Amino acid sequence: MDRRTFISTAGVGGAAAALAAPALAQGAPKVQWRLTSSYPKSLDTLYGISEGLAERVSALTDGNFTLQVFAPGEIVPALQALEAAGAGTVECAHSLGSFNIGKDPTFAFDTSLPFGLNTRQHNAWLFQGGGRELINEFLVPHNVYAIPSGNTGAQMGGWYRKEINSVADLSGLKLRIAGLGGNILSRLGVVPQQIGGGDIYAALEKGTIDAAEFSGPYDDEKLGFVKVAPYYYAPGWWEGTANVGLFINLDKWKGLPPEYQAALETASSATLVDCLAKYDARNPEAVYKLVAQGAQLRTFPDEVMQAAYVEAFKMYDEIAGSNEAFRKIYEPWKAFAEKARTWNRVCELPFDYFLATKINQTTEAKPAP
Repeated sequence: MDRRTFISTAGVGGAAAALAAPALAQGAPKVQWRLTSSYPKSLDTLYGISEGLAERVSALTDGNFTLQVFAPGEIVPALQALEAAGAGTVECAHSLGSFNIGKDPTFAFDTSLPFGLNTRQHNAWLFQGGGRELINEFLVPHNVYAIPSGNTGAQMGGWYRKEINSVADLSGLKLRIAGLGGNILSRLGVVPQQIGGGDIYAALEKGTIDAAEFSGPYDDEKLGFVKVAPYYYAPGWWEGTANVGLFINLDKWKGLPPEYQAALETASSATLVDCLAKYDARNPEAVYKLVAQGAQLRTFPDEVMQAAYVEAFKMYDEIAGSNEAFRKIYEPWKAFAEKARTWNRVCELPFDYFLATKINQTTEAKPAP
């Protein structure tokens, strides 16, 4: 792909303006980085964002800045990707910040909070609401710099061997779940399990776990969960959106030429848009395929949703009371979320709800009287 063509057609972010032709003249330094992913190669969406990012960065820099992509286990395990970037084992990683809540629950803000923002609201908070600045300030002691670089959109609630009819059914349930959703569900009796994406199927098949959430229909079909756990629940309230971060070793980021920093920013923005578009285009067809394969669609009972919601915000207040880093982000995040939801209720929610009621209805256009 020609660099100038790429820049003129990418259409995402303002960083492209910094990449005028003279900025990458001959003689630009050769830089080679390693990028480790938290996702198996079988996922052309989440693993694919790493390959897409590498292609875009190379195109933007006339091949002078290259990223070599590694799958989980080739350098470090899936759940150690961010830590590896901070330690300098690799220069960067594609992962969820929420995989690291065991170190500090504040990591969850980069990904999303349960019962938090939807995808557009989360992007608005990150790019225009001060979210990125707050997150990267938090990440300094961990020696990483984060750039939003992918997103799944709203996720499903996972695959279950047995139906969930009440809060009582959660007691003792061994559920693979990442992020603060697991902490919330543990307060309702669930036993959360942290397992990398490539290892979930085997754990479900062997009965090591009773249920698993991962992503949405397109990814879940590829991983074959329907074969071992037929009940497919919605919504995944713990991930109403899931931002995938490009976590870069902070020292390497600071030492990168400005034009290469701009290339990473621009390429990451284009990769995020492409990733989300893939999910929005492919999930609808995938859910039909899963139902044909035996998936039984279910929604969580209102009793479960209400109990989880109450526990979520009770937990946030508790964490904010003892964790200054969490509180520093939570308070402005909460204020932003309240305004965003109010606007959504005024306009977009009525529009979406009206159209949702028209599914499978045939309407005939009639001339105005």
